[in-house]
Amino acid sequence: MARPSAARHDVGMARRHALDPVIARVGDLVVERDPRRPSGRLLRQDDMDASYVDLADAQHLEFDYLRWARIVLNAVRASRVLHVGGAGCALPRALAAADVGTRHEVVEIDPVVLDVARRHLGLRRMPGLKVRVGDGRERIAARAGDSADAIVVDAFVGARVPRHLVTVEAFADAHRVAPLMLVNIVDTRSLIDTRAIAVALASAYPQIAALGSRGLRGGNMVLIGAAFTPPLDRIAARAAADRSPARLVMPADLHRLIRGQAPARDPG
Repeated sequence: MARPSAARHDVGMARRHALDPVIARVGDLVVERDPRRPSGRLLRQDDMDASYVDLADAQHLEFDYLRWARIVLNAVRASRVLHVGGAGCALPRALAAADVGTRHEVVEIDPVVLDVARRHLGLRRMPGLKVRVGDGRERIAARAGDSADAIVVDAFVGARVPRHLVTVEAFADAHRVAPLMLVNIVDTRSLIDTRAIAVALASAYPQIAALGSRGLRGGNMVLIGAAFTPPLDRIAARAAADRSPARLVMPADLHRLIRGQAPARDPG
């Protein structure tokens, strides 16, 4: 089962202890009120931060990696985006609220997560946003070619991206649908997942890069795969100016990292 992201690695531990009271518990899902931001709501799953939304400000993105992803999407002017992994739908809601001309489709595999988001995280119908229950890989396969400007994968089982979403074959099909792919990962200093996913991403997208506060030293990173040359200088400048500055890992550095790495493939 794909689960929401283990995000906000820098401030998550401190805030977990500060958040109180608990608004709702549904199985392993917990919704908490942010005492420092009265309209803020944090969704946790299995003791990991999964989503954060501001009920009073849809454009507010608390998690660092979501702001970094928004920087990339805005830099390339992506207006049709498929989001694999929903949770509270913070990023698509923020993008749709900022520009009513954009179109965002969210695919979340867990219906309970979406029910909690509707009950407690302010998820409502809004122009430019479509939310459905389903498997992201299957939804990508069902999309027509060139039907999206970007695909954002922000789905997790525990702290790892589901393997079937990040194989050579999965990225080949994603490339058919969209010229830009973003993948949120959480990794250790060994960069085992980063290497495996990046080399598979490079098999479909000739331009690869990454954003992360620690560069190539683990933590949250947003991998970027593009079928075109993205405005890397602009992305780097905006990411460096974020309230949690991110470093852009350039294509040459990422290619050196994955040299000799075997990519993940579908079984059989």
